[in-house]
Amino acid sequence: MNDTNLKELISEISPAYGSAAEAARMRQASLAKPPHSLGKLEDISVKLAGITGRVNNLLGECRVLVFAADNGVALEGVAVTPQSVTALQAVNMTRHKTGMSVLAAHFGNSVRVFDVGVNSENKLPGVIDRRIRRGTASILRGPAMSREECLRAAEAGIEAVYDARRDGVSAIGIGEMGIGNTTTSAAVLSALTGLSPEAVTGRGSGLTDEAFELKKRVIAEAVLLNSPDKDDVIGVISKVGGLDIAAMTGAYLGAARARIPAVADGFISIVAALCAYRLCPAVRDFIFLSHASMETGYRRAAEELGLEPFLLLDMRLGEGSGCPIAFAVMKAACAVMNDMATFDEAAINDGYLDTIRDIDAFGVERGGRA
Repeated sequence: MNDTNLKELISEISPAYGSAAEAARMRQASLAKPPHSLGKLEDISVKLAGITGRVNNLLGECRVLVFAADNGVALEGVAVTPQSVTALQAVNMTRHKTGMSVLAAHFGNSVRVFDVGVNSENKLPGVIDRRIRRGTASILRGPAMSREECLRAAEAGIEAVYDARRDGVSAIGIGEMGIGNTTTSAAVLSALTGLSPEAVTGRGSGLTDEAFELKKRVIAEAVLLNSPDKDDVIGVISKVGGLDIAAMTGAYLGAARARIPAVADGFISIVAALCAYRLCPAVRDFIFLSHASMETGYRRAAEELGLEPFLLLDMRLGEGSGCPIAFAVMKAACAVMNDMATFDEAAINDGYLDTIRDIDAFGVERGGRA
């Protein structure tokens, strides 16, 4: 893939079907319940209608796509976990032995793990080989990768979604595995938004106070050294990001092009979602945020996207671990839309609701987005 191919793909992405979303809102208003009393379940069902063009939807097979890659910046002392864990956990995911894959197996979701840049001499058993290079360079010493490598990783993400669509998958979740990628994600977020490293950097999988201060300094120095242009998203990722972020960005674009719902996991996943949104604003119509990550920059990225997560579980594992739980919630939203009786079907005169339909009868500020 090159820049021209990417622009062509973006030009083929259309926003949500507004008429279907409005029809879904009308059906929600006709169901036998107080207005918006099912909260985000209603919002989710409306958003799904905008994606598919159908008021009534069923989610069949859901799949978590995990993109694994190593980050050279991990060698600068910004991560407590050894880099060798990337390869080990990527394989363990295929064996349903990690947090995400245990949840996926429990809920009947499929999992596909892609090696887009693991620093290993060998191919990883059970992992799909899409390796661009053996890890990135340290962003503290120059660009993480070339622009061409970044675009190849994005293409791998796009193709992973297209394969899922061909397999009949109804929704995808987008996860990652890569030691040091909270550092690269914070650097990307800082570069895209102009926010300081202090505002977007968390402790990742756990750091001492000294290592945490080092991490913030590394990010600040890397952004200054590489001077990425915030309006050139691919340039930002290639200079201070990672191959995992590049592939995940491609996956969100592919999901929008294929009109398939895409669930973002935690911090790294939402930063990639923001990258895709900056490339093509219509992509937001296809993204659902699973859980509110405990990582510092997550809230900032969500604000930039204009989306709200629908789970509050104090999670910070990554891997795509929020996605299987989110799929279950999305299926619940479909069940309500499809099977709940309307006021007419329940033989209830809903005239008593006329005075409160246009106000917030629950004292809750409205306007949040799924």
